[in-house]
Order: sequence, then C-alpha cells, then structure tokens
Amino acid sequence: MIAMTAFSILDLAPINQGSTAGVALRNSLDLAQHAEQLGAQRFWVAEHHNMRGIASAATAVVIGFIAGGTTSIRVGSGGIMLPNHAPLVIAEQFGTLASLFPGRIDLGLGRAPGTDQVTAHALRRTLSGDIEDFPRDVVELQHYLGTPQPGQRVTAVPGFGTQVPLWILGSSLFGAQLAAMLGLPFAFASHFAPDYMLPAIELYREHFKPSAQLEKPHVMLGFNICAAATDAEAEYLRSSAVQSFLNLRRGTPGQLPPPIENFNSTLTAQEKAMLDQVASCSAIGSQNTVADSIERFISRTGADELMLVCSVFEHKKRIESVEITFDAIAAIENRSAA
Repeated sequence: MIAMTAFSILDLAPINQGSTAGVALRNSLDLAQHAEQLGAQRFWVAEHHNMRGIASAATAVVIGFIAGGTTSIRVGSGGIMLPNHAPLVIAEQFGTLASLFPGRIDLGLGRAPGTDQVTAHALRRTLSGDIEDFPRDVVELQHYLGTPQPGQRVTAVPGFGTQVPLWILGSSLFGAQLAAMLGLPFAFASHFAPDYMLPAIELYREHFKPSAQLEKPHVMLGFNICAAATDAEAEYLRSSAVQSFLNLRRGTPGQLPPPIENFNSTLTAQEKAMLDQVASCSAIGSQNTVADSIERFISRTGADELMLVCSVFEHKKRIESVEITFDAIAAIENRSAA
C-alpha cells in the first residue's frame, strides 16, 4: 500500500521567537530544496493573516520564491483562502506562476478566512460575502484558468489556458462533497482537525465524479512528523509545535517557542485531550517509531498522499527530522518489496 502513496511537505514558514520573517522564508526555501532532493512530490505553503508566527501571508509571492529556488518539485498553496480574494485575482496570480514555472504549480483552495473576523474585514473591506459562495467561486476560478469561451469579456492574463490543477481543502464533510462533485483532488486537514477524517474520505470516494482534471479520487491527508535519533529527543523537539498548537487554541498565537524538557508533564487533562485528537495523525520518534506510525496510518486510511507537517525550533533539527522521516519511508518501501 505504501508504495502507492506519495509524500509531500506543508510548511507554515514558522517565525521562531527572537527571529524574523526573512529568516523564516529563507529557511522555507532551504527546506524545499532538501525536500526536492529527498523525492517529495510537492511543497506547499498556507495563507494565514495577522499571525506573528507565520510568514506566508502573501502566499503567491512565497510560492514564486520557493519555485524560483527549486527545479522540479511541485510548489503550491495549502491553501489559498478563496473568500478573501476575487477569483480573477487568484487566476492572474497563479496564471503568472504557471507561466514562469510551467507544470510545477498547484492551487489548493480553502473556504476559511485563515484569520479572525477583524482581520478578515481588513482584508476584504466588507464581510457581505458568504462562505457558501465558495463552490461558485471555485467554478469561476476554474473558468478563468481554462480555455476562453467565444464572447468571453473577462479573461485572466496571464492565466487563461494554464489549467493550473485545483485542489479542495477541508476539515469537514463540506469539502469532501464539493471535491467529489467537481472531480477534484481532496486534501483533508487531519494534522490539526482529524475528527471527520474517515467519514470525509468515505464520502469523497463514494461520490467522486471523474473530471477533465482527474479520472479517479485522490486523497491527501495532513500528517504531523517529528523525527530524531531517539524517541525522547523527538518528544523534546515536538514540544515547540505542541506549545504553538495550544497557544492557538487558547486564542494567544505567537512565534514558535523553543522546546521544553518534559513539557507533557506540565499539561492539564484538557490540554492532553486536545493533543490526543491529533495523535493518531502524527509520527513522533526515532526512525523505526516513525516508520511504524506512518505504515499504520496509511493502512487505516488508504491515503494516496501524505502532506507532512514539521515544526521544529532549530532549523537544522527540522531538516534532520524530514530526512529521518524519508529514511523511514524508504525502510517501509523496502520491507514491502521484500
């Protein structure tokens, strides 16, 4: 089963405590270059706003930076929050990227604002739109990236004819239904919201309708990783991402904090329960531990692709974590082939 699964990287361009957005973005490029060498299928960045710990707000700009510093890996958005933008603007941005880097650009689309309501108002100037307009906006965007029709008065230049592949992102059944209806690949945010993962996968696969872009269903699942020489070191390094996750849930997001020894022992029962939600969609530990976790997850879900998410405070350790994970993947594939 794992031999049929692709592996990719989602990077939130984390800004460490005491660091800057410039450093974070250069680290993202370095991570993408390593991912390319390791054989990752794609490298995505995500749109978040008014978040002091995330440097990828201008997502299309970051994608251009990453694509310009790599040669073959697909680069894209995981995702663009379409309610924040007019579809024509996104078509022009990604049409430009596709013109500069043909055959390498993905466009993942989400319907959440990627921020709070006050910031959403600052982005859009009005909140009169409805997230229920999302399906219509996706179809409009698809229209701009396709072949112009006779009499069409508005075209995306660059953009028309580029056929940039669209993905639907989601953390509920809504995205699964839309992706199935439109015949698009579906990426589920199981790395932070796994509750509806299995029902969403089942719904998507059962109701999928083939399209010009995709003949059969393609399920990508978010998956947290933190690999190190030992299980203990991995748990220590993972404490940075755990602190960040809990701060976000408390409504106090900030920059990525340094790791803390024995951090789990300081957690309340409620905090441990929140973390237990995502534990089934995570691989934390040594190479063997990570390999076992990935193998179990793929066996359980039948995922066509895993989008690996790794937030480690020290950039060198983050690179090592990704490298150990790909060594684990290779070990699984070798076992399967034996």
